Amino acid sequence: MQTMETLKNYEVITIEEAREALNHVIAQVKNNIPEFYDSFPAANSVNQIYPATKNDDWTNGFWTGQLWLAYEETKEGTFKEAALHQVPSFKERLVKRIVVDHHDMGFLYTPSCVAAYKLTGDSLAKETAVMAADNLMGRFQVNGEFFQAWGQLGDPKEYRLIIDCLLNMPLLFWASEETRNPKYRETALRHIRTSMNYVVREDSSTYHTYYFDPETGAPVRGVTAQGYRDGSIWARGQAWGIYGSAIAYKYCPDPIYIESFRKITACFLEHLPEDLVPYWDFDFTDGSTEPRDSSSAAIAACGMLEMAKYLEPEEAKTYIQLAKRLLKALTKHCLYRSSEDTNGILLHSTYAKSSPYNTVKDSGVDEFTLWGDYFYMEALVRLTTQWEVYW
Repeated sequence: MQTMETLKNYEVITIEEAREALNHVIAQVKNNIPEFYDSFPAANSVNQIYPATKNDDWTNGFWTGQLWLAYEETKEGTFKEAALHQVPSFKERLVKRIVVDHHDMGFLYTPSCVAAYKLTGDSLAKETAVMAADNLMGRFQVNGEFFQAWGQLGDPKEYRLIIDCLLNMPLLFWASEETRNPKYRETALRHIRTSMNYVVREDSSTYHTYYFDPETGAPVRGVTAQGYRDGSIWARGQAWGIYGSAIAYKYCPDPIYIESFRKITACFLEHLPEDLVPYWDFDFTDGSTEPRDSSSAAIAACGMLEMAKYLEPEEAKTYIQLAKRLLKALTKHCLYRSSEDTNGILLHSTYAKSSPYNTVKDSGVDEFTLWGDYFYMEALVRLTTQWEVYW
């Protein structure tokens, strides 16, 4: 078990090391443009290689987001042109209703179309992102006050939110700013309040999903979908809680969200193994043969660097240093070494690992994941530049 004191013994990544790692990552993104110019990497690699897919999964925006991050760092037109080239496919996806009946509009459209509009003023990107926000608004459930994650709207078997959705809310805050319509913001705040009230347990660990009664909106129970068991701590879910509470405070500066951030982060850190690369679920620790999920550490680092902007200097420094320690570990243990062997970035990620108690099949176990690659890259950008956040 780690503590704030034991973590002080770990090296931090230096700015020079972060820049070197970021340049390495940007080179890989550039290598991948020809293969994924008219397509997208799949959600996870297979034997360390991403196959090409269509724009039909919840993860596609993370590839376009990598292109935008690379463009911001280099100002090379190659990245900008490739990213803008993909914007029409995101609109087509909404128009043709290609796998958009779920809550992940923010993951899809924030690092792709919102980023495109912020960086270039592209009108199609703006139009498409507002369409995505409207699509997400259609999943809001008044009974319970949350965005239903999956399934047919109102289905009692799927009448639930999931912790991941906290990262979809920035799309709605952006939409309110751009359209000057407060409905998006107000609805996002309602979902955030509900999520933080119910997915965070008394010990500051988190549920992956939480059910509500469709008739009354009353809370029913917390369960897992991708964690080891209902009462365990799914590492990536805990990381979404870190980043999600930072985002909650960004848009609604209520001290309760700072306190939630502190507690959720402390719980995450306490369960880190000796090398600081999380196991996919925190039921497992040093000595286990279970796979890791490096993506959760990258997400957590981004959340710490985001929240540091709103804290007093001494506390902010603490979380920046913690993020640097996580990034040092990821760079040492998980960063790809040669593009001859792979087209991914962050090794040892896990999309979904089956257990006797969850509802998933093995998928992307000990592989690259598209979001792991993106959030590792985002964290490096946050460390090395004054970055205007997409989220």
